[in-house]
Amino acid sequence: MRDAVEHKDADSGHIEEMWRLMLGSGESPLHRGRRLYRKLPASPRCKVCYSPFGGLGKILMRLPGGRRPGRMNPHFCNVCEDYARAHIGGVELELTMLFADIRGSTPLAERLGTREFARLIDRFYRAASDVLIASDALIDRLLGDEVVGLFVPAFSGERHSQTGLAAAEALLRATGHADAGGPWVPVGVAVHTGIAFVGSVGSEAARDITVLGDNANLTARLASQAGVGEILISQATATAAGIDTTGLESRHLELKGRSAAADVWVRLVSGDGTASSQ
Repeated sequence: MRDAVEHKDADSGHIEEMWRLMLGSGESPLHRGRRLYRKLPASPRCKVCYSPFGGLGKILMRLPGGRRPGRMNPHFCNVCEDYARAHIGGVELELTMLFADIRGSTPLAERLGTREFARLIDRFYRAASDVLIASDALIDRLLGDEVVGLFVPAFSGERHSQTGLAAAEALLRATGHADAGGPWVPVGVAVHTGIAFVGSVGSEAARDITVLGDNANLTARLASQAGVGEILISQATATAAGIDTTGLESRHLELKGRSAAADVWVRLVSGDGTASSQ
């Protein structure tokens, strides 16, 4: 019995270390072939292991057990996702999280009707996905009126807080918040940087790769407080990104279910496409 427990603990430790390498540095054993893959012809290719997704290299990679664009972001191959879904577990690490909600979705759905609202949601998903993919984020969730993107060091780089903020601004522009005629869908966004659990949860029949923990909950709560066209930036993200908060509105928010209030900065996107406080 003791040997079985120790073996299980060893396996758990190995899986956690693999997660840490995959998400923290991208230098996991799953990417040992990167020197060879880099020499194979064609582009685009996985930004982590350099597996080619086009040309002759694509043909080689598509052999049984080969590599292909991943589902959470096609800029990266499927290897990390496949490993994650096959091994329940994860790791706590610092990352930047972006939560975006459609504001007033209930009355909007009532006004538009089911079919038109479904078209609007689909357009919102596509716009948000394009922004998150271009920003090298992992798309954690497209659910209801909400989109969640994860900016982890291995994929988004060490400056993931700046990248997350830039993605939030790009999302507001993509949904028309910088247009003279106003947005085609009303969106509020929150960006927060902190330590959270990222991993695979669920059963063998249904597993999901997601983010969990207090900081993930905090980001969701902040997003629910963001007004139309607003980016709520947590103090942690502002500090990590080193942004100049001069002229930005500050808010001290009491959040449902949390004992401590949260301090945030409010950023908008102006008509010329730049970030602003007004």
